[in-house]
Amino acid sequence: MTPDTDRGGRHVGLALFALATGGFAIGTTEFVTMGLLPQIADGVGVSIPTAGHVVSAYALGVVVGAPVIAALGARTGRKRLLLGLMAVFVLGNVLSAVASSYEFLMAARFLTGVPHGAFFGIGAVVGASMVPAGRRAWAVSMSMVGLPVSNIVGVPVTTLLGQKLGWQVPFLAVGGLGLLTLVAVWFWVTPQPVGSDVNVRSELSALSRPQVWMALLVGMVGFGGMFATYSYITPTMTELAGFSEAAVTIVLAVYGVGMTCGTVVGGRLADRALMPSLYGGLIAIAVVLGTFGWLAQTRPGALAAVFAMGFSASILVPALQTRLMDVAHEGQSLAASLNHSTLNIANALGAWLGSVVLAAGYGYEWPSRVGAALAAAGLVLALISGLMDRRGSRLRA
Repeated sequence: MTPDTDRGGRHVGLALFALATGGFAIGTTEFVTMGLLPQIADGVGVSIPTAGHVVSAYALGVVVGAPVIAALGARTGRKRLLLGLMAVFVLGNVLSAVASSYEFLMAARFLTGVPHGAFFGIGAVVGASMVPAGRRAWAVSMSMVGLPVSNIVGVPVTTLLGQKLGWQVPFLAVGGLGLLTLVAVWFWVTPQPVGSDVNVRSELSALSRPQVWMALLVGMVGFGGMFATYSYITPTMTELAGFSEAAVTIVLAVYGVGMTCGTVVGGRLADRALMPSLYGGLIAIAVVLGTFGWLAQTRPGALAAVFAMGFSASILVPALQTRLMDVAHEGQSLAASLNHSTLNIANALGAWLGSVVLAAGYGYEWPSRVGAALAAAGLVLALISGLMDRRGSRLRA
């Protein structure tokens, strides 16, 4: 390796680390809220179910913010846009920490969610642009790896801080992480000039491409299966596997380890064979969820199933993100950002379907079976998308 290559490799690594740090902060603030709902409810004077709406407010911010920012910020340099997004993220967390009323907190959490999808989407485009074509999916996975790592370290630590020092402290801590990300992006991510052909219209052109919608549907349906299970992971672990509520924290950490491993492996697999990785990820999710209810009857089986669920779902993420960027052509930033909007829709879809099954009187082993059916449906959509590619190639030939 030459000195110049070595310096270039270090530069790419530092830039990806900066993006991953932002993902770590985003993942921490998104999930720590769920673990502190009783404290938040008491702090702003509402019931726990009502406090749960702050989670929905954040998710709504993600759904709304990702496409709007990616489209309207098309003419803004990507580094400058990343810095602006992280500045809004810091502001949202600080406002969350000083919120004295439920309404103020709802608004602050919505604002905090607005940069979420656009940061990951634009970060993926930036990461992919810094490496050779054969390593794009790996770079995408590295730019996003902070999110699963936050489930191992960030969420447990900040949840403990919130329980001991007050629910406001985690939001201040995450705001500090956001400031560190700002500094890291400023120094380590190189400016990327916007081409003269990039504008709002070119970004919106992604929405006219059927393959973009197919990829978004694959994510929405396929990941909906995982969320149908994960949304009820605590009662599933306590009712089926016999874990205590305190031990569920360990279970969630195992899930985070699976997510991290799956993200890293998924990036390398997608670089070797993108569509087969997409198919394989969906098949793995369907198999894992199909056997989840049976495995979760014992504690060792439950831990293995939780790890496998995190691993299989995360294999899919780099492949899906890279696929969206490939089929979007001029609208890469918008398409990559929309991926995170659809994943939040998948979260809502999966949680709702799981609740329907449970309300009908079925046990906690059944949401995962519904999830397996959704993953299978996602596989069918992915196969149709692959066939559309082949047909298009034949017509061009």
